[in-house]
Amino acid sequence: MINSSDLKLTAVSTDIKRIGAGALVLGVVKGTDGPVLVASPFSVKVTETLQDSLTALGVTGKADELVRFAANAEMKADILVLVGLGSFEESTLSDEALRRAAGSAARQLTGVNTILFALPAATLAQAAAVAEGITFGAYHFNNHRSTPATKLPLSEAIIATAASADKDLPAALKRAAILGRAVRATRDLVNTAPNVLYPESFAQEVKDTTKGAGLKVTIIDEKKLEKDGYGGLMGVGGGSVRKPRMVKVEYSPAKATKHLALVGKGITFDTGGISIKPAAGMHAMKSDMAGAATVFQTVTAIAALGLPIKVTGWLCLAENMPGGASTRPGDVITMFGGKTVEVLNTDAEGRLVMGDGLAAASLEKPDALIDIATLTGAQMVALGLRTAGIMGDDTLRDAVVAAATRAGEGAWAMPLPEELRATIDSQVADLANIGERMGGMMTAAVFLNEFVGEVDGVKIPWAHMDIAGPAFNESAPFGYTHKNGTGSSVRTLVALAEEMSAAK
Repeated sequence: MINSSDLKLTAVSTDIKRIGAGALVLGVVKGTDGPVLVASPFSVKVTETLQDSLTALGVTGKADELVRFAANAEMKADILVLVGLGSFEESTLSDEALRRAAGSAARQLTGVNTILFALPAATLAQAAAVAEGITFGAYHFNNHRSTPATKLPLSEAIIATAASADKDLPAALKRAAILGRAVRATRDLVNTAPNVLYPESFAQEVKDTTKGAGLKVTIIDEKKLEKDGYGGLMGVGGGSVRKPRMVKVEYSPAKATKHLALVGKGITFDTGGISIKPAAGMHAMKSDMAGAATVFQTVTAIAALGLPIKVTGWLCLAENMPGGASTRPGDVITMFGGKTVEVLNTDAEGRLVMGDGLAAASLEKPDALIDIATLTGAQMVALGLRTAGIMGDDTLRDAVVAAATRAGEGAWAMPLPEELRATIDSQVADLANIGERMGGMMTAAVFLNEFVGEVDGVKIPWAHMDIAGPAFNESAPFGYTHKNGTGSSVRTLVALAEEMSAAK
């Protein structure tokens, strides 16, 4: 199912006159007095002529703008491409602006095999950002078509940078390639049709694609789930002929001094169960496994980077369908670890499978425990479609937000109001699976908090990431982000693992 091809990344100096490519990409900023060409590799005369022509040619420099021209005599590329960097002065360009511009060009220039990027990448960090943007933007999904795509994304990117001689640049390019591969593979999983990707096939995909990657994969099938008391997974998956799975993916290097546990929601299709969703838009519920896909590819990326940290991923896989054996509103289920939950709404299923995952992961006493899920529509109401909501212990929550900022992803710290706990009280069980409608994103997190374990009487540091909006883009593409699966939060979790592994 995962078929995202590798992309060759190389770096050269800013003297690019003799370098051939299918396209040469330059950047234009939207300045206060009009568009401004930045980091031009041409002679002064050609640069001035091109700069003077920008407005007449309709170039504005706004983000995502891409304009193609015929090549001039000073370049060996077939076409010249100007990509908008947005409203910045050249001296204040952010890494994320470069990342998005490079990704936008890579995304839009399909059918061009080799592209030379001469964006303003003066530093190692800027060169890395350009490389990352390229690897995120150069993507296509063609798994379900009867004929191959005629215009494929680029296969080779050349980055012109003043940091070409930096001894750390090869490692930065390698990191960008690994991140890009993980993001694209996450998108592949999210974009795969739910009759192809279901709990058993997802589990098999993990097993097949991790061979030789230094990972240990354990698959718990429905018989063992039933035997061991995974009531959340069994209850949610009971109505489907495709039975649930718990998949544990472990990366355990010899020099690891810390253990990070990641729990991912993997509802491969969500009808809502007996509390069925409206038909309009239900097809997008194939994306309800984005959390599990993110966790899987994060562990894979961390292993490929060779980070000295133990990481354990728990993929909570189930299909939420109405059927004769479905959980009903009013049923009481016993979760892994023994807590009971009254199910008041079967469409609040993600927190049930995640409760099982959090309780199981807690038994290994990790140093930090993070769960990630497309959990609530309330997340999108509160924070929109591009910003993840982060909740949990203040210290770990803030560390996740900081990691997202470094990675260039949108995330916002949200509280866990004490008064919301009372709203998930049940008259017949330990908990109810829904509570007060207002603040629903935070109420779901309060529920999950009940399944985080303790070590010597102290609760394990825990954070919850609700990516309901950022994980799936139903609107137009932008920057390096394509339509449908986005690969959201892989970068954030890798950045956090890097920080944890470097900390003394």
